[in-house]
Amino acid sequence: MSINGRVMTTIVKMPQLGESVVEGTVARWLKAPGDRVAKLEPLLEISTDKIDTEVPAPAEGVLLEIIVGEGKTVRAGTPLATIGTPTAANAHSDPQSTDGPTVPSLQSLVSSAPTEKPTGRAFVSPVVGRMVAEHHLDLAQITGTGLGGRVTKKDVLAYLATREQSPNPPIVRLSAHDEVSQSPISNLQSPSLSSGEILHPLTAMRRAIAQHMVQSKQTSPHVTTIMEVDMTAVVLHREAHKTHFAEKGLRLTLTPYFVAATAAGLRQVPLANSRFTEQGLVLNRRIHIGVAVALTDGLIVPVIRDADEKNLQGLARTVTDLADRARRGALTPDEVGGGTFTITNHGTGGSLVGTPIINQPQAGILGLGAIVKRPVIRSGNGASLLPSADDAIVIRPMCYLSFTFDHRILDGAPADAFLMTVKETLEGWSST
Repeated sequence: MSINGRVMTTIVKMPQLGESVVEGTVARWLKAPGDRVAKLEPLLEISTDKIDTEVPAPAEGVLLEIIVGEGKTVRAGTPLATIGTPTAANAHSDPQSTDGPTVPSLQSLVSSAPTEKPTGRAFVSPVVGRMVAEHHLDLAQITGTGLGGRVTKKDVLAYLATREQSPNPPIVRLSAHDEVSQSPISNLQSPSLSSGEILHPLTAMRRAIAQHMVQSKQTSPHVTTIMEVDMTAVVLHREAHKTHFAEKGLRLTLTPYFVAATAAGLRQVPLANSRFTEQGLVLNRRIHIGVAVALTDGLIVPVIRDADEKNLQGLARTVTDLADRARRGALTPDEVGGGTFTITNHGTGGSLVGTPIINQPQAGILGLGAIVKRPVIRSGNGASLLPSADDAIVIRPMCYLSFTFDHRILDGAPADAFLMTVKETLEGWSST
């Protein structure tokens, strides 16, 4: 904004993306210094250990300066960039002004300022710089497809892929006495690769998933119990009501049924809704169930808060909304935090039985296998295991439920009691 010929600058700060998110990483700048930006136009991408999100421009103007480069991690509130609107050329600084310098030309603000930032091919992000150093690359040999010919991470990966196919990789001289093949195979700082392998650097999401999974295995003694559930009652109910739900703009999937049954199990066995500390077990009074959603480059777990207080229609609405926004990358960090229990539907890919890893610091995680028709035996003589004339082989939609739990919190009996409640809730679902 400009007032009385003075430049009003707006500082873009690292946003507080959630109650539990205190820092973020600048993943990618979508604008370069000198570019005009509209208010609320996506300005940069931020990556946290929970989610990746776009940060909109807080004001209209010109991106004057990028303060924090790509790949840098800073705390919430840290200045990232400045936006201004230089509109008058050849103006001079006003020493009496408290609003900022008098409007200079765009060239003097962006190209000639002491805080000048390189643009185009001259700008090398920290991510690209690290890859170039690790692989001993010559930046001049890489074609840049970014703004102003800037070399991006994708350009480096494409160059590495092309180079791996070359029978004679170029030699880069490191010093007057040392030569090294410009191949990651000979780079001691990179993994040892064969001629048919290509190194793809970890994304922030993949790195976070890897760290969390290793931490979980190192933290909790994992035990898995498995039960088989007859989904006939649920399938009949869904077939009878999905049209009615669709008239309300709702997509009735099977996930809301599993969430409702899980909530019933957590009410029955509160220990399954707790976490372990050295001072004792902390029981959660509220039931917040996370549902894992697969993405193209990983997965994310949006949380259904107070799941036990919602009916099937409310769960269907929440599940659909969270899953759709998860795939669009439109979730907020608070929507993927604070869960007290997690469900993962590995059956969507055809898996029958899985042993999922606990989402720390929760007590357990429920895995849902694929629902398939199988022959099962139904008997009219009660619980007897003896052959009977009343035995019949019938076809039923069956599903394996696998409950992985923290053995520091739960023993086999309460773990089975939780899973049995889930099973009985699904098998006894009312058709009305």
